[in-house]
Amino acid sequence: MSEDNDDSQKTEDPTSKRLDEARTEGNVPKSQEFNHLLMILAFTLAVVLFAGHAAQEIANMSLPFFEAPDQIPIDLGHLVNIAWRLLGLVLIAGIAPLALAFMAAFGASYLQFGLLWSTENLMPRLDKISPLAGLKRIFSLRSVTELLKGMLKIAVVATVVGYFVMPSIGDLHQLIGMDMVQLVAAIKKEVNVVLIGVFAVMGGIAAIDILYQRYEYMKGLRMSRQDLRDEYKQTEGDPLVKGRLRQLRMERARRRMMGEVPNADVVVTNPTHYAVALKYDQSAMAAPKVVAKGTDKVAQRIREVAEEAEVPIVENPPLARGLYAAVDIDQEIPPEYYKAVAELISYIFKLKKRRL
Repeated sequence: MSEDNDDSQKTEDPTSKRLDEARTEGNVPKSQEFNHLLMILAFTLAVVLFAGHAAQEIANMSLPFFEAPDQIPIDLGHLVNIAWRLLGLVLIAGIAPLALAFMAAFGASYLQFGLLWSTENLMPRLDKISPLAGLKRIFSLRSVTELLKGMLKIAVVATVVGYFVMPSIGDLHQLIGMDMVQLVAAIKKEVNVVLIGVFAVMGGIAAIDILYQRYEYMKGLRMSRQDLRDEYKQTEGDPLVKGRLRQLRMERARRRMMGEVPNADVVVTNPTHYAVALKYDQSAMAAPKVVAKGTDKVAQRIREVAEEAEVPIVENPPLARGLYAAVDIDQEIPPEYYKAVAELISYIFKLKKRRL
């Protein structure tokens, strides 16, 4: 059977066991667009919250190099000191964006599929280094879809950037007369507007991609009816084997039950459809106990065993049906049957005494 036919037969939604196995293997629905969205959010927050202050500090340190470069000491020690100060300022300014980027990268995965630790993808696999498998992945329908998605995303983002940037192109000549502080503030303002616009568009793209990835994920894990049957066999056991084991248990229980019939004091019958064997030991039992019961063929066998063991058989259809329905094997009869069974047991005991 071809792979297409196999896929066409996978019409059933994956079971919870199948989903758990896929998660254990590290196979979870993941949207890269959502990762990109949170990274853009982190970068936007870094620019809005920290870029202005960091740019201001860097500008203040750089101003002497533009305004009065002739007054800057050029000895090696002083230049090294300035370089260390500038490097420290850049590093301090970058700590917050890096922290936000790390939180965004971790948060994107956590929000999509929670905490996940799997070593399956770390195991070496031949298909990962196979040129043929690599070509199939490159030219697969999924790869083409991802390429088209990427091109569409770039086009949309470029359109949004152009929408916000184009109105400001006519004001570029005003930047020439600005000092460093004003220039940084103007650039920061434009960057903020562009980032907020891009973030809004990426939010819509990410929402669509999350739905698409979850659809593809569930589609990829679909199961055929044969898969469902195989999983049921693995989980619950083969129905044929379970049926055979159940039959063997019933046969053993029936043999044990038949072994108790010769020890019974009386067998109550319907007369043909029901048979209930009762035993009563005044010194050990509070009430008579059902030691065997059955219908049709089992009832017939109980009567035959009782006749062979010379156990009295009494026809009482209402009592036989009532005891069969209300009392399980090895259980004492309930109080509502005390009177009827007591009269029956008393009658049987009197017969035994007469025989003696």
